[in-house]
Amino acid sequence: MKILHVADLHYSLKQYDWLLKVAGKYDLVVLAGDLLDIVSAVNQPTQIIVVQKYLKRLVAQTKLIVSSGNHDGNARTAADESTAAWLQQARTSGAYVDGESLELDGTLFTICRWWDGPESMALVNEHLEADATKDKQRWIWVHHAPPQDSPTAYTRKGYFGDENLREMILKHQPDFVLAGHIHQAPFYGDGSWID
Repeated sequence: MKILHVADLHYSLKQYDWLLKVAGKYDLVVLAGDLLDIVSAVNQPTQIIVVQKYLKRLVAQTKLIVSSGNHDGNARTAADESTAAWLQQARTSGAYVDGESLELDGTLFTICRWWDGPESMALVNEHLEADATKDKQRWIWVHHAPPQDSPTAYTRKGYFGDENLREMILKHQPDFVLAGHIHQAPFYGDGSWID
């Protein structure tokens, strides 16, 4: 299986255009969060419309997994936590999104939502617990933030990963975690694109 993993496109249309050009060469494209950009001059509703059109075009070329990141929230839950409600529309286009799982050639992909507080973190934990019981040859998680103390979470100011994710990894032992979030990890000190 040939996978293209990207993250943190932050509404860069040139990068989305590149992705459309190459997506058909892969069995699966994984977008690990931050599809939108909260500091863009383009308002969020417009960004969502444009990105949804890109996602629909990507689904026409290959299988697509999309997890949310900290820039992607457009709604608040009852617990006042940020959520990417707009991603659910991408599901109707054929993308696999937050809270879903995909089995492909013996590999189970668990798509984790961006968690903004205890309620959404509990949903991620429940999802992982459920998928832990499923038969699989390999288990891959898609989670926007990398785990704490990983070189993929390193910045000039130290490690900025997700401590809860680190604990979940130690508990469930997935084969891979595809993440993003830390843009400069390989450029400073002990940082890296992989761990």
